[in-house]
Amino acid sequence: MTSTPSDPGRPASAAAPGRANTPGGNTGRPPAAPTGPSSATDQRPRTGVWLIGARGSVATTVVAGAAALAAGLHPPTGLVTETEPFAGCGLPPLDRLVFGGHDIATCPLPKRAEALAVGGVLPPGLPAAVNADLAAADAAVRPGGPQPGDRRSEQELIDAFATDLGEFLTDHRLERAVVVNLASTEPTSEDEHRLPPSSLYAAAALRAGCPYVNFTPNTGLHHPRLTEAALGSGLPYAGRDGKTGQTLLRSVLAPMFAQRALDVRAWSGTNLLGGGDGAALADPSAAAAKNAGKARVLSDALPTEPQGVVHIDDVPAMGEWKTAWDHVAFDGFLGSRMILQTIWQGCDSALAAPLVLDLARLAAAAHSAGLSGPRPDLGFYFKDPDGGPAALAEQWQALCGFADRLRAAKPEADAVPEEDR
Repeated sequence: MTSTPSDPGRPASAAAPGRANTPGGNTGRPPAAPTGPSSATDQRPRTGVWLIGARGSVATTVVAGAAALAAGLHPPTGLVTETEPFAGCGLPPLDRLVFGGHDIATCPLPKRAEALAVGGVLPPGLPAAVNADLAAADAAVRPGGPQPGDRRSEQELIDAFATDLGEFLTDHRLERAVVVNLASTEPTSEDEHRLPPSSLYAAAALRAGCPYVNFTPNTGLHHPRLTEAALGSGLPYAGRDGKTGQTLLRSVLAPMFAQRALDVRAWSGTNLLGGGDGAALADPSAAAAKNAGKARVLSDALPTEPQGVVHIDDVPAMGEWKTAWDHVAFDGFLGSRMILQTIWQGCDSALAAPLVLDLARLAAAAHSAGLSGPRPDLGFYFKDPDGGPAALAEQWQALCGFADRLRAAKPEADAVPEEDR
């Protein structure tokens, strides 16, 4: 398949619901054997989850967590799609998810999981309990890029990434695959015509006929060169930047001030974090991209944008944990000056992983239902959603409405039995 440089993501043909284009074709390799808690005789359809940044902390937690939940080792705490409003929506069962992805890192997922357990992110003993699932996912990880010295053109990189996706679909006999971007925050590019790495992966998702979710503040499908191809792809997509902690709280508090007619004068914040995110966001350009979503929540919810900025400090000693502090100065009745302060302490990987699983399942169900284009109804999960309301309560109502729509689109005969959810 060929495409012009001005239309790098245009698929050969829009993928029909329940099917995906496979640019890799028949690779000549025998199909991969089913892995995970399901038996080899289980004939239920399987859904792929292709993670960009597949060996990072969030991705490792996603894979380990999905395996633990499918095996009944832990309850689905934090997984919204396992709650009652999403019953009967045709979501792919957790034990029918197959993981793969791209990454430039080389540390295998089982080793990464062991390190996360030492750091308190994963429960002790879990990496050993789900080692086979981690190893199977790691075997499906392909080299990402572009790496230093890589002379391939944009089109060659997109072709290579799309081929990897096609082979993943074919080798694992998948009904479809959802691409989820979990890569580190990339610096803002000064070249508006050049596709950043996140957009190369996004274009490859379009090329392979895969729904796309951008859980990062990176450009992804928001690049102007991909707009037409994304809209014409017939694929659902959503993003950007997962709302896991500080901004989640802001999306609840900001509407409260507006609804109570309280005048917010200033809203400042500080983030202390370590790990890969801390190192990546030490770059001022990357931090600016991250903070744009945090600021948008306030500007969308308040009558006037308050003074104040968010600082992000890299503190390697904190490892995978973070502390977010907010200071809100507001005026009450007769000009009475008041202050609200909040502190959020948590582990980003544990906060993000269930949201990633939710989004992968919802995007897959949307594709199965024939829905396409940007999904503002998934704004509940994002700092910078594709339209829709800004307040969390309203976003929740939109998400529940989306669940109703999926349920209505799901033929009764094809509904997933309750015991298989």
